[in-house]
Amino acid sequence: MGWRGVLMAVAAGVSVANVYYAQPLLGRIGPDLAVRPAALGLVTTVTQVGYLLGLLLIVPLGDLLSRRRIIVGQALAACAGLVAAGLARDAAAFFAACAVAGVGSAVVQVIVAYAAALSRPGRRGSAVGTVTSGVVTGILLARTASGLVADLLGWRAVYFLAAALMLVTAVALGLLLPPDRVSKTRVPYPVLASSVVTLAARDRTFRVRALLGFLMFGGFGAVWGSIALPLAAAPWHLSAGRIGLFGIAGAAGAVSAGRAGRLADRGRAQWVTGISLVLLTASWAATRAAPYSLALLAVGLIVLDFAGQALHVTSQHLIVAGDPAASSRAIGGYMVFYSVGTGAGAIAATSLYGTAGWGAVSALGAGLSALALLVWAADRLWPGHRPAAVTLPPSSCKESTRDHALP
Repeated sequence: MGWRGVLMAVAAGVSVANVYYAQPLLGRIGPDLAVRPAALGLVTTVTQVGYLLGLLLIVPLGDLLSRRRIIVGQALAACAGLVAAGLARDAAAFFAACAVAGVGSAVVQVIVAYAAALSRPGRRGSAVGTVTSGVVTGILLARTASGLVADLLGWRAVYFLAAALMLVTAVALGLLLPPDRVSKTRVPYPVLASSVVTLAARDRTFRVRALLGFLMFGGFGAVWGSIALPLAAAPWHLSAGRIGLFGIAGAAGAVSAGRAGRLADRGRAQWVTGISLVLLTASWAATRAAPYSLALLAVGLIVLDFAGQALHVTSQHLIVAGDPAASSRAIGGYMVFYSVGTGAGAIAATSLYGTAGWGAVSALGAGLSALALLVWAADRLWPGHRPAAVTLPPSSCKESTRDHALP
């Protein structure tokens, strides 16, 4: 993809990390801000609500306005939210700041959509896979680095450092991203904002992939939104830094993302999907071991991230293939289901953990993964499972793809 592709991957990783910094820090944030353990899932959920609003209201604008300007503006908004989170002195202020940071962090999907739009058809899966590898790496470093920084400097320092990274990202992208010209074709904003409804109602590929994303990320939200609780409790009593080290399991996701994109370019998207869903469901048997085996937990997380990110890249490739010029709307709409699933999974998991323990959380994740496998199998077996893609209203950024196509 060249240096611009690498830049987009790094920027996407730095941006998405904002959503995950808090996960190893729940044990510190809760007592400091007087948040009850059962309500700690709100930290992830509120951030995801902000992310959802960004997906619904801002990301679709990438098909109407200059993506470069949107990217810079969202990065600066995330920076402001992170500073406010670091300065918060009560739960309400912290949750509000997390929501603002979530809105800005949705910039990662504008970046993914831009990379897809700039890529040639035969390289689109690879382009999405490369940027998604950056996303996975950002998630990995967020969980690991936030725990280590919190051990050394306190949890507030994590947010201040993250704000500095977003400021640097905004400046770099503003200076180095290629400009995308806005054509005279104007799509009404209400049409853009409601495109997720249009896609879900009329496009079977989008509908199936969105449901798979909702179920898969519901499981991700369950495990990563609550894993700090059993690890900080008996018999482990791990520090935030050590809990964050489990994020290294995400490296498997970074590896699988690039490979899955290349396989999707070769027409193997459904093959990747089936294997990924089987692995995803099986991974929960090992993840269930958190209270008595850290080694098995690590294996479960590695398989979970490997399979989940392969499925994620494949789904994005398929939904963009129908109308590359409307990539912002397609990916933004798909990620709405990701955001809802992740937030719901996190709050459900922390509530379940408080009443029934880690076994119930694992059962929830396994059930969601198994349901996703059934949805995919039913779609493959149902007559007419390859419908024509829906053509959305014309995009405003078609011209830019001719001038700055990524290799």
